[in-house]
Amino acid sequence: MKNKILILIAILALSSCQNKDNSKNIVKTIVQDTLSKTLGGTADLSEVTSKEDKTVELIRKQLLVLLEKDIPALTKDDRYFYYEAFDLNNDKKNEYFVGFSNPYFCGSGGCSGYILKNDGTVINRFTVTDFPIYVTSSVTEKFYDLIFESGGKFHLLKMKGGKYPSNPSVQEVIKGNVPKESTKVLDIQGKKLEKYSF
Repeated sequence: MKNKILILIAILALSSCQNKDNSKNIVKTIVQDTLSKTLGGTADLSEVTSKEDKTVELIRKQLLVLLEKDIPALTKDDRYFYYEAFDLNNDKKNEYFVGFSNPYFCGSGGCSGYILKNDGTVINRFTVTDFPIYVTSSVTEKFYDLIFESGGKFHLLKMKGGKYPSNPSVQEVIKGNVPKESTKVLDIQGKKLEKYSF
């Protein structure tokens, strides 16, 4: 639906920029035709790719590389991931939290996952964590600090040398509750995050 609205807006914007009478009639006809097809649900949007589709494809390709040695052991049910975008360093480009919730990637200590840069390169692989992950308002090395739950305790992870620690369970335990100003990401059980195959 979002794509349909964007196409409609683009066509309307193009039509408003036309100055010639003849062009106005042609554009008006195209706009009317497209509007009727869009509203009627018959517009062909197969060539339109959303930003989310590109992100999913980027993550999917990266997981196939990162998990190349694991793939032969994975069942079809193991080959799913969840993701959520968040700009961790205020550079106007989202980083991607990628998580799993199946027996191959999860054990008694928690689950594994990744934090990827906007171009798909790995910032971190993490282990033994429960979801969600919390992004705090405090910053270290220009990246927000994170709070991971592991073993029933909340652990503070700070960027150090361009990476977050990969094992949250051995990091500083925070006292009290997660700060209210923190943002939940990768809330696999609480939010209705879409599940993607790879």
